Formats: sequence, structure tokens, C-alpha cells
Amino acid sequence: MEFGIFHEFPSLPGRSDAQAFAQAFEIVEGAERWGLDAIWLAELHFDPERSVLSSPMCIASAIAARTSRIKIGIAVQVLPLCNPLRIAEEAATVDQISRGRLIFGVGRSGVAKTYEAYGVPYAESRDRFAETLEIIVTAWSAPVVSYSGRFHSFQDVTVTPEPFQKPRPPIRVAATSPDTYATCGRQGLPIFLAVRHEDARIFAPQIAAYREAWRVAGHPGEGKVFLRAPGYLAETEAQARRDAEPSLMHYFRAQSKLLADSAGRAGVDAADRRFKTAERLATITYEETLRGSVFIGTPDSVSAQIAALREDLGLAGVLIELNAGGKIPHERVMSATRLLCQEVQPRFH
Repeated sequence: MEFGIFHEFPSLPGRSDAQAFAQAFEIVEGAERWGLDAIWLAELHFDPERSVLSSPMCIASAIAARTSRIKIGIAVQVLPLCNPLRIAEEAATVDQISRGRLIFGVGRSGVAKTYEAYGVPYAESRDRFAETLEIIVTAWSAPVVSYSGRFHSFQDVTVTPEPFQKPRPPIRVAATSPDTYATCGRQGLPIFLAVRHEDARIFAPQIAAYREAWRVAGHPGEGKVFLRAPGYLAETEAQARRDAEPSLMHYFRAQSKLLADSAGRAGVDAADRRFKTAERLATITYEETLRGSVFIGTPDSVSAQIAALREDLGLAGVLIELNAGGKIPHERVMSATRLLCQEVQPRFH
């Protein structure tokens, strides 16, 4: 089972951008030293009170130069905002620098205001995602590629460099809408799903649909599912819950505002569902969150929770966000990282 940390490179008032980067890289270096399988990078734009991680490929390259073992995952590259040839070249460059440690996670993102800032209609995000991904996969597999599509057209292009991994870096897709699960199953692509406060078992029907589509399409084995969830570890249950509460509740309230804002913008699909989730996150209590798939506790309790979810959902790995909300002091996040690497991960290897 693969273990990873999802990290937003959080930025909060009173902390400079330089401090945010320095602390985040210290966590990466600790994860490398303590044996973590993978570090996962967000892509977040125009939110200075949340994150400095607007350019995951730049950060991935820096991590590749600082480390020699840990896998470097993007969770996710927002494909509708990308020029597909440019991102194919940048990702292949990171794969070369890291000598094959890139995991290329892709998605659409639900932050509609980012699309407006980039001048990309959110209503086009699904079609742009599909076209961009098709071009990237083709560019990594053919020596010369031409394409004529709705959004992109070019002739006789050779993407350089080639990826280090053959035939290409592994691709994982963020599954959000119900149809995404079956589509990814037919395409033979691993998926990740994200929970905030829910019990991840509510996604069991979608996971079953994904694996059925995988089987019908004739792909070998079964589709791999990776779970992203908030979490935090400490030596005692009481300390873990106490340390994580202010940060996690800040995260939920901020997510509520973000979802409500996106739901009210033009071209956003499933607006009603987003409004309902925003309302839920605005009023949820901390005790309610702890009843979901939130990995907060001691190494023993978190290990038991992960083992149960692996059994029930057939998980191939987890991406744990150890500081959702960004408010947990840095030295405690370092301690949680060490506990995850040294006391939880070895139980599943």
C-alpha cells in the first residue's frame, strides 16, 4: 500500500512566502529521510492566505533536485488551464530530473474563480480536460504528433524531452462526478477520491462502477483507488485531537466559502450539490468530522482506520493532508510526519 502526504505549502498571515517555502521543503526533506513513499503537491491560485503553491511543476523540479528516492505526485495538475504541449514538456522534464519518480495526477478543480482569472470558461472544463489529457498522452507516446481539436491544433510537433519512465509517467485522475468513475475505468486509469469530513465508504457504489467499467474494458487486474483525506498524528488521542481542531475547522469554513463562491459562478456544474456541501461545512462540528474518514489520532488508531478502509474499499494507497488549514505549528507537523513514516507506513509494507 502506498503512503503519501498531500501538501499545499500553506501560507498564513504573519508568515512570509519565504518562510512558507522553507517550512514546506523541510517537511519534504523529513519525508524523504524517514522513508515516505510519495509527496503530493496541490495547484492553487490567487489565494495568498491559503497557499503559495501555484506552480506544482516548479516545486516538483525543486523536490527532484533535493531528494533521491521519494515519489513526486501532482494532485492535481488542473489540465483545462494548461497548454497541453507545454505541460507535457514540463512534466517530462521533471520525470527526467527525478529519474522516473513523477506521478502525474490530473483533474479539473472546482475553483471557478481561477478559471475566470485565466479567461477560461468553466463550462468548457470537462471538454478541455479530455482534450488536453489526450494530447499529453499522445505526445508522450509518438515521436511526432499532430492534432486538430476544438481547443488546440498543431502539426508535426516533437515533444522534448521524452519522459524517463516508459511508456510514460503513471497518470491518476481525480474522480469527482459520478460519470468520471466509469470513464476512468474504461480508460484503464487509476483514480483518487477526496473526502473532507465524510466516511469514504459512501463512495463504494462509484468505486464498484469504476471497477466494473475497468473489467468490461478488458484491462488486467482491477482499477487502483487512492484516498486523499485530512489527518494528523500525535502520541496521544487527546493531543492529536487538540492540535488539529483549530486548523481543521478553519479549513472547513474556508472550503465552505470557496464552494459557495464557485457554485454561484457561470458554467459551474452540480451547483446545487456544491451549495449543499458549502452549507454543511459552514455548520459542521469538530466531533462530527471525527466520525468520518479523517485520520486524526495515534499511530495505532490511524493504522486501524486505514486498515479498515483498505479492507472495505480495496484502497491502493492514501494521501494524508497532515495540516489541513495550515494552522498547526510547524514543529508539530514535522512530528506528525515522522510518526506517519516510521510508525504507520511500515505496518502496510
